[in-house]
Amino acid sequence: MKLYNFFRSGTSHRLRIALNLKGIATDYVAVDLRVEEHLKDAFKSVNPQQLVPALDTGEQVLIQSPAIIEWLEEKYPTPALLPAGANARAHVRALAAIVGCDIHPINNRRILETLRKQFGANEEAINAWCGTWISAGFDAYEALMATDSQRGRFSFGDAPSIADVYLIPQVESARRFKVDMARWPLISAVDKACGELDAFKLAAPMAQPDA
Repeated sequence: MKLYNFFRSGTSHRLRIALNLKGIATDYVAVDLRVEEHLKDAFKSVNPQQLVPALDTGEQVLIQSPAIIEWLEEKYPTPALLPAGANARAHVRALAAIVGCDIHPINNRRILETLRKQFGANEEAINAWCGTWISAGFDAYEALMATDSQRGRFSFGDAPSIADVYLIPQVESARRFKVDMARWPLISAVDKACGELDAFKLAAPMAQPDA
């Protein structure tokens, strides 16, 4: 399989983590967002939406990281990234959605480039913008973890789940946008636990060949 991605892309980062947790090796195909390689015809022929990541399975090209991660869970169910039981799965999916639906989309590159180019935002304003939405989402994520009486080392229980796959790249982004993580001790503890696992270490942005 070929993974089209960019080292600093949060969506690419989450997919790399999921692939590593599943033990699936891919050919790394770098798409350099810094020079807008994703907007060129060569990549448009891979993904008409012109966004990373994209996963070429050899049979089809999958796009949109939530869809790809769910596909991985269905195609390669072991180790599971979703817990057993509908209630637990709903909880884990909700944690992931806080990041995937409510934090990341309004802080991603094309939004920030629009703020810079059309609205004249400087880097201080960009950091403030990102910090606002990261903080709102992390406050909710932390509160949900705090009320989980069976909380383990990770976002849910004692094994990584889809929630952690989404969370850790967002923690990385929070640091890049100068958000003080001390406000969320439970999230910080999960980040530390994940950081001890090779699946997360090897997926980190600065560990990628295009970094």
